[in-house]
Amino acid sequence: MPLISDSIGRVLGKRYRLLSALGTGASAHVYLAEDVSLQRHVAVKVLQPGLATDDSFLKRFRAEARSVASLNHPHVLRVFDWGDDSDGPYLVLEYLGGGSLRDLLDRGVRLSHSQAAQLGTEVAQGLAYAHARGLVHRDIKPANLLFDEEGRVRVADFGVARALAEAAWTEPAGAMVGTARYISPEAAEGKPVDGRADVYSLALVLYEAVTGTVPFVTDTTMGTLAARIGQPLPHDPALGPLDDVLARAAAPEVGSRLDAAGLAARLGALAAALPTPSPLPLVFPHLEDASPIAGFRAPGVSELTDSGVVLGTANDTTASTAATASAAAGLSATAIAPSISSAPIGTRAGPGELFDAEPLGEKPEKNKKKDKKRSGGRSGPRRWGWNHRRGTYLIAGVVTLVLLLLAAGLTVAFGTNLLTPSHPTPNVENLSLTQARAALDKVHMNLKEGAQVKSITVGAGDVVSQSPRPGTSRKEGSTVTVVVSDGKPDVSVPSLANMTCAQAVTALQSVHLLANCTPGVYNDTVPSTIIVSWSIGSTPNPTAAPYGSTITINPSLGHAPVTVPNVPTSYTYAQAAAALQAVGLGATQAPASSTSIPNGNVIATNPASGQTAPYGSVVTVTVSTGPPMVPVPNVVGDSVAQASAALQAVGLTPSGVQGNPTGNVQSTQPAVGTSVVQGSGVQLITH
Repeated sequence: MPLISDSIGRVLGKRYRLLSALGTGASAHVYLAEDVSLQRHVAVKVLQPGLATDDSFLKRFRAEARSVASLNHPHVLRVFDWGDDSDGPYLVLEYLGGGSLRDLLDRGVRLSHSQAAQLGTEVAQGLAYAHARGLVHRDIKPANLLFDEEGRVRVADFGVARALAEAAWTEPAGAMVGTARYISPEAAEGKPVDGRADVYSLALVLYEAVTGTVPFVTDTTMGTLAARIGQPLPHDPALGPLDDVLARAAAPEVGSRLDAAGLAARLGALAAALPTPSPLPLVFPHLEDASPIAGFRAPGVSELTDSGVVLGTANDTTASTAATASAAAGLSATAIAPSISSAPIGTRAGPGELFDAEPLGEKPEKNKKKDKKRSGGRSGPRRWGWNHRRGTYLIAGVVTLVLLLLAAGLTVAFGTNLLTPSHPTPNVENLSLTQARAALDKVHMNLKEGAQVKSITVGAGDVVSQSPRPGTSRKEGSTVTVVVSDGKPDVSVPSLANMTCAQAVTALQSVHLLANCTPGVYNDTVPSTIIVSWSIGSTPNPTAAPYGSTITINPSLGHAPVTVPNVPTSYTYAQAAAALQAVGLGATQAPASSTSIPNGNVIATNPASGQTAPYGSVVTVTVSTGPPMVPVPNVVGDSVAQASAALQAVGLTPSGVQGNPTGNVQSTQPAVGTSVVQGSGVQLITH
């Protein structure tokens, strides 16, 4: 690729004069340019010249450029034009002077919760707009989030990542692409992606913008890609109110992940609830005086560029999705080929050259003199005998050379395992270490354990991934490195205090945990249905638990039942009610007559003394009204026999007859209708 300074001053497409270099990367140079037709500044991105010979790329590039140029959204960088030049294909982009999010982070700036929520809302809105039109970005990272002079964010480089992904051209080998720091799990596995892959990347960008760290980053490309597969977003207290929404946006399973519109809605609601964010500390350097457009502002250092640094630095690099998918599959970015010879191709070396001998057919001067002496000073053709010896030497040299070459060939063959059989690498993923080692032993390959990782799909002790990938041809004796599962990762368990069981189920589901609500436990202080405690195994009220595990929840059944106290028959109702209230029970009075309990005293309670009753329930207290009273029935005109029977029927006793015992009753004593104690005697008075 030509030096970036080589093109300064050139005019592309008879319209765009390149004024100064903005930045460079492995796949493109970016310039500040003047649109001489409209007299405005633009950014021109000139792609790698090698892409100009890739027909599949050019076809995709033109189609993507047309699609992206049709986007018109306040949070998507405008594409004005595109074309081909001798230096390679180029894009003409909207010029922004506020720099990129990468610039802010590299200066040590960390976003507040309000700033991150506002920024995330705007980016998600731009992504949702593009996704609705069938465009997936595939390379969301801080360097592709640019700011205008008002602090509004734009998403840059739509369409370029997809075109590069399908190109035959690849970036120079040896550098780990920075994009892998933000790639989604499905892209890391080489699976098809949709707009939710952009949402995942944006969640990681916001995580970094607030905490200063990118989750899942390890020392190697393969480790970085493998670390996020099946893993939830790590909890960081610095995220505060952003923790839950970012966890949903970075869910490892695509089906559980928010789409861009959903993320925009949630972040927008959060931004509205948080304090108004302070302006971002953007830097606006001035353009050089040589700029033909007065008063124009200079760009940020890293905007619109792909900086070619390795993973682990603060910069980003741009690479094709195909390259990162290959890395995720365990494939090397470069192929190692041994050098056979440093001699120019097409040259030959004779035996004399190989043995540092003199050229045949020409002798040193001293030997010439000896030969001349032997031949009597003749300078004619040498004798046959000398030629015979020379031929013998030549044959011996050739034979020796052949033997040496054969020995060298065998040495190389054995030294490089050229004669060692090759086999497809067995698939040992999801197998136990014992099973994996047995499978590799069958094809005479060795197993090496790499660093263990947490996995939600592969059980502890089983193989998560392998390198080389299954099916890759390898020689016997080669080594297969496996990454073993260390079990499911822990997730933070939210506090379930003051929740009902239904509320707790929802809260636990949001962090990929299950809930088991027990029938409940009695608690004298926690109201009924409110959770008393939660546990996993023998650990009460845990703050962390393995992904997908079940939390046992104990809701309150309220105050435990109480025992009805002893209420003696000597108690009045007031005394009985006080005794019941002392243990948390209410009281109600029910009158009843009694021949044995004095009037006004307690006869009994229901429930009875010694039995249990729900706390706060009401106990019925039966109070004596004294012996039962009955009225003297009207027996006037009845015979003595009839009157006696009527008195006995209501519990009274005939006490005698005054007058003719065969006459009819004229009156009674006590008189008819008088209330008397049941069992009392009544005298019958006749004619």
